[in-house]
Amino acid sequence: MKLTKRQTLILEQVRRDNHVEVENIARQFRVTTQTIRKDINRLCELGLLRRRYGGVSLPSSMTNVSVMSRRALNQFAKQAMAARLAGHIPENSSVFLGVGSSMEFVARELSAHTSLQVLTNNLGVVSALSGNPGIEVIVSRGSLRHYDLDLVGHQTVAFFNDFRADFGVIGTGSLDSADGLMDFDPREAEISQAILANSRQRILVADHSKWERTASVKVVPFSGIDLFITDSIPDDKRRALPASLKVIRTQDD
Repeated sequence: MKLTKRQTLILEQVRRDNHVEVENIARQFRVTTQTIRKDINRLCELGLLRRRYGGVSLPSSMTNVSVMSRRALNQFAKQAMAARLAGHIPENSSVFLGVGSSMEFVARELSAHTSLQVLTNNLGVVSALSGNPGIEVIVSRGSLRHYDLDLVGHQTVAFFNDFRADFGVIGTGSLDSADGLMDFDPREAEISQAILANSRQRILVADHSKWERTASVKVVPFSGIDLFITDSIPDDKRRALPASLKVIRTQDD
């Protein structure tokens, strides 16, 4: 699922201004309001925007959107981060991949490897790796979240606690300067915590937009990860990271 260039620009403008009137968007792009409403309808259907007071605003920051919608967000940044991560993972490694749309991008890049063991609760990861018989995929137990296409619950946490992997790769719902990694669902947080606790190297993959979101469940402080792969970091946020944390910014490549 991809957004058109105009839909992407509309989404970026609403993120920047918080609320945008339909007529103003139409004037900006020099199209009719009917045309813009079609774009807005699509973005609202995906859960990326909501109609409000004659225009559009962002959905509530306290709830996450579906994995189908998240796939459309910052696609190029996610692909670049995933490619950089894949180059960091050697052959014959074991890798945990957790929840979130970024893990699907990681899995697609890892699919070029010839020998890996991947342990995951993410069905998007399973699908992305299913065409490579050189990659052993072990899928967790748990309850299916239809909205997110992953497995969660105490069985899923127990699954990750039963293994020790060379690399643990997680995403996150939001980033907070004081509290570090945050998520929207306690079950997501528990899974990420189990992955980090059982990994020799702990890796976070998250783009700059996660600094703009607000989730309520604490996962781990920044000191709980070893490597942070991102596209960019605002200067004021960079100062909040511990000096010991290795950071890779793909925009520097």
